[in-house]
Amino acid sequence: MHINQKILYSTLALLTSIGIFTQDSTAHAEKYKIQMNEDYDTPSYMIENWKAPEGLTKEEIVLAYIENHYPKFSLSKSDTDVTFSIKEEASDVDTKTSHYRLDQQYKGIPVYGADQTVTLDEGDNVTSYFGQVIPDLSNKDIATDVTVSKEKAITIFKNKLAAEIGTIEQFDGDIQVERYIYEYNDAFYSTYLVTASTTNPTVGYWHYFIDTTNGNVIDHFNAAHDVTAFGKGVFGDKRKFEAQAYEGKFRLFDATRGDGVVTYDNTTGTNVDVLSINKMFKDGAAVDAHVNAEKTYDYFKETFGRDSVDDNGQQLISAVHVGENWNNASWNGRQMSYGDGDGERFYPLAGGLDVGAHEMSHGVVQHTAGLIYRNESGALNESYADIFGAMVDRDDWLIGEDIMADGSIALRSLEDPSVIVDERTESGYSPDHWSKRYIGNLDNGGVHINSSINNKAAYLVSEGGEHYGIAVSGVGREATEQIYYRALSFYLTRNSDFSMMRQAAIQAATDLYGSNSAEVQAVTQAYNAVGVY
Repeated sequence: MHINQKILYSTLALLTSIGIFTQDSTAHAEKYKIQMNEDYDTPSYMIENWKAPEGLTKEEIVLAYIENHYPKFSLSKSDTDVTFSIKEEASDVDTKTSHYRLDQQYKGIPVYGADQTVTLDEGDNVTSYFGQVIPDLSNKDIATDVTVSKEKAITIFKNKLAAEIGTIEQFDGDIQVERYIYEYNDAFYSTYLVTASTTNPTVGYWHYFIDTTNGNVIDHFNAAHDVTAFGKGVFGDKRKFEAQAYEGKFRLFDATRGDGVVTYDNTTGTNVDVLSINKMFKDGAAVDAHVNAEKTYDYFKETFGRDSVDDNGQQLISAVHVGENWNNASWNGRQMSYGDGDGERFYPLAGGLDVGAHEMSHGVVQHTAGLIYRNESGALNESYADIFGAMVDRDDWLIGEDIMADGSIALRSLEDPSVIVDERTESGYSPDHWSKRYIGNLDNGGVHINSSINNKAAYLVSEGGEHYGIAVSGVGREATEQIYYRALSFYLTRNSDFSMMRQAAIQAATDLYGSNSAEVQAVTQAYNAVGVY
């Protein structure tokens, strides 16, 4: 539909002479501003100051305003098949204005796309009209019979959609059915509008208009589209990310990466969409979780050519506000879950990019070596999550430094594990050498404790340094991440231990840079330095 750009201005006297205003409105409007719709020659908007007759409620004023402007809409009061119905009312306490949404109806059926807004000021004067009114509907020969049930319309919809996009295992929510008069190719039809949302086999917010008289599909389209949205994270920093227009609002769903990046609110114990009435999202934990998932996806895609955690586009799901002041974050094999922290030990854990990247990296481990989550293989699993977490974050070699509420340095330090307190170890600190490893049954055999040994090795490969008298010449982050990713992808197995990790890293460095390379020397010396042979 095209909007005529011609703006018409006329004095109130002229408008009064053609019967648009009541005589009472003369003293209350100085100018009348109107823009006409090119297709229907009815107003797209009118800006004025229209005073209604005394004694009417706000709702009656709105309807009286529409009726008063029937000549401008090319409507006749004698045509009782055409009516208007108020759908929504909202009040703005700051401006003391009232805002109404209406729709045009034909024989009691809403006309799709023919909706209007009317605004009243503090004194109940109408100050603006926006919308679309379609004239002359009674002469459009619209058949309004219903010979197709809503249930049959849903069946038709499912069959047609499956033929278009493939087998649909599950819809995202209930299928909705509403009755509308629908204009298509200059003809008007009585239809059911059937809408439904899907994530698989493709993302869509599907609209099918099905004729109530014969079951034909008059028109259909996908209303899901991606938008650039904004918000502030847990700590107030401004973030920009991909979201999706959805049922008149916006939701945290990014369809541009793999099979999608979606963030849910789990406050009630069930994942529900995080919605916003505009493109500015206000849930800091949700914003951070969503952005951090996007950044982690991009890291693996750009650095290794990996399409999500499974290398097949797996949807990255994050759930925020999990549990009651839960001091944790986790990967459950399918999604990330973030607690809000108790404010004493932790802030909301979704606020840490390295924390989010850590959790998603567990998914990469799951779909590569599948390191069993106990003892040394479990410690390697945790270490890989830390290594990639630090690589995604890339600002330091700490994990979780942003979400510590108790003043602690971080959850873990790859640079110097010995600064992280861990009372489960004999020394009271995280081990930085294999000889200081934890041996026992706690923590699945020390998966979070002993991970620091391999973390220190990875740090030395990258940055170099002297550790326990052994000097290492670092080769930088870029080479280090490629070595560890290759070792994980091609060499490590479910039950790999630290010694196997050492050899897998040497083999990966040899593949990438040659047997006599600085990278092989760095790996060899780094594992010597942490006592792993």
